[in-house]
Amino acid sequence: MNNVLSFKLSVLGISIACVMLSQATQASTETNDKYQVLPAINLESTKNTPDTISVGQVSRESQIGILGNKDALNTPFSTASYTAKYIEDHQAKSVAEALASEPSVRNYFGENSLGEYFNIRGLNVTTEEFAWNGLYGLSPHNRTPTEFLERVEVLRGTSAMLYGMSLGGSVGGTVNLVPKRAKDEPITRFTTSYTSKSNVDGHLDVGRRFGEGNKFGVRVNTVKGHGDTTLNGQTEDRTLGSIALDYRGDRLRTSLDAYYIKEKYEGGMPLMAYFTTSSILKAPKDSTNIMKGAYASSETKAIIGHVEYDVVPNWTAYVSGGTKEQESHGAIANNALCTVSSTDGGCLAIGRNITNITHTTSGGLGIRGQFKTGVIDHNLVLSGNVEKQNTDSGYSTLSWKSNIYAPINNNLFPNDPTFVPKTKGTTLSGIALADNLSFVDGKYQLLLGTRFQNVKSQSWTNSGIAITGTTYYKKSAVTPAIGFVIKPWNNSISLYGNYIEGLSQGDQVTATTATNYGQVFAPYKTKQYELGTKWENGNFRNTLSIYQINKPSMIYDKSSNSYNADGEQRNRGIEWTTAGNITESVRLLGGVSYIDAITTKTASGTYNGNRAYGVPHWQSNLGLEWDIPQLQGLTLTTNTVYTGSEYVDTANTKQIPSWFRWDLGARYITSIAGHKTTFIGGVENVMNKNYWTGVYAGYYLSEGAPRTLKLSMSFDF
Repeated sequence: MNNVLSFKLSVLGISIACVMLSQATQASTETNDKYQVLPAINLESTKNTPDTISVGQVSRESQIGILGNKDALNTPFSTASYTAKYIEDHQAKSVAEALASEPSVRNYFGENSLGEYFNIRGLNVTTEEFAWNGLYGLSPHNRTPTEFLERVEVLRGTSAMLYGMSLGGSVGGTVNLVPKRAKDEPITRFTTSYTSKSNVDGHLDVGRRFGEGNKFGVRVNTVKGHGDTTLNGQTEDRTLGSIALDYRGDRLRTSLDAYYIKEKYEGGMPLMAYFTTSSILKAPKDSTNIMKGAYASSETKAIIGHVEYDVVPNWTAYVSGGTKEQESHGAIANNALCTVSSTDGGCLAIGRNITNITHTTSGGLGIRGQFKTGVIDHNLVLSGNVEKQNTDSGYSTLSWKSNIYAPINNNLFPNDPTFVPKTKGTTLSGIALADNLSFVDGKYQLLLGTRFQNVKSQSWTNSGIAITGTTYYKKSAVTPAIGFVIKPWNNSISLYGNYIEGLSQGDQVTATTATNYGQVFAPYKTKQYELGTKWENGNFRNTLSIYQINKPSMIYDKSSNSYNADGEQRNRGIEWTTAGNITESVRLLGGVSYIDAITTKTASGTYNGNRAYGVPHWQSNLGLEWDIPQLQGLTLTTNTVYTGSEYVDTANTKQIPSWFRWDLGARYITSIAGHKTTFIGGVENVMNKNYWTGVYAGYYLSEGAPRTLKLSMSFDF
């Protein structure tokens, strides 16, 4: 705890020292945090700013890890960047809701719960693996609110060289969070919102710049919400407080972010079902509460500092660091578990009360520079980072007979665990070197890079005893990347390709009967090959890509009664994404994804060629917006989400059907007493369909949300 406190004070001290230095140097102003912040977005107009499209809802730029901010047309990767305006226009209160237009992403965890678990290109990603301004380990835990975010960015595919290795080792993609900063135009905005059944939020957003040349900035966001959810008998309470301080000078730029989040659900959790029946039963009514005694709470607090300094012209040194503390209790990451064994819905309800406490510190430093060798322009970056996380965890369980269609509710749920020992300690460190070479005024670009990654891990049992074989686990790996961008005709069309590797911490054999119990394998390298094209016609941008990802895994060899790193999942896919204006008043946002995910190299070839469970072939998210010409300020919106059928088991004997969700909405911007006022209304799942949304943690199915009404009003003072 003393180390954590010391780290906090160090980060704060660095930021204060930098501000004092900046005052002494009397630096002139420049664009703040050039790798992070968008220009002001005009909500009154349907015209786009130079750095955004689709009425400011999608940024042309994304933060590409150690490479900094890059325009999509100059990036050899498939990316998307959803702005604060998109978040506000779609009334998105979580990252899962903010990605409602993203065809490569699926949230397979139920609504009305403290968890967000995603599939990106068919591979799993959790919230603790989000990056914060390109740095892993400091994003909110369990569920991530959006009110204090400027952008939610998605890099589709593996990215070890760019971001390093996440604590969970996700390789399907990276979600990067960019916090709000004060802009030159002051903002004081209060938003009140209502979500059915009777959940009310209040959100205050205040931003100011001051001092000579507006060098100093302060942005504060606070949220308080409470009320009943769409799950019968469940109530939600959530609190958010954040402050973002920054200084921008001609050579020195600093920032300090701090946030506090507390969320709690009481009176039940959504269903998560495992079927031992020969087939999957139809989903029950989405508002059904099978475990009214369940609750879940999560509290996260963090402080993050960043300093960058232009050492000489075209060369910038930077350092970032922060610490995060998180504590959660109750039905975290498992919701209301039920093992269904009867075709009439009869099941064994399993209440699992978990306590998780994590302490995370993360830091990075580096230098970026530009120079020329002959006719070649170089953008070079050398970067190092380290993440350290310690986890304490304990749980208690209670089970009883119930039914998913007619729950037997006696307000049952196990008591809090009485013993919460330390269960895991992980340290990840790495060094990366990358050079982006450019020829003929950027018409031809080549990215070369590599990262050396070191992984150290220690695990303990729930009784606090170190697990055999992991007393000292230290492995390392090198992950290269190569990419290219070609603009054969003009700057509005680019062809790109990449080969890049991902990295996951090696699996551990936990089966006590296995001959190699306790063995931990070396980190797994995931390999991605991708080709694509991007083109932009005015305010209309499209990306088309094809890719292959090979992800190793651990499989069981029955003949030797041992586990070996021999299995593999191979994902091949095609993605089309689009954003922008079809006509002057009609916009399209979304895309379509096709994934062919199969298992290979399975034990004795038993499941070779089978589809990987939890990965549908087809996914689409397509939305339209129409500015009504007859009534200035009024926009009608619609969004559709389609997910194809997917298998629930490796043997491909059980599957859930495809599902389709249709959303409708409208927003109206006007002026009341000279102040801009925005009204937004929407209905999600208009047809009120019941469906299984996806597969979680080895064959558990989660439910989609029922028809949900959302209303909000924003008033600018």
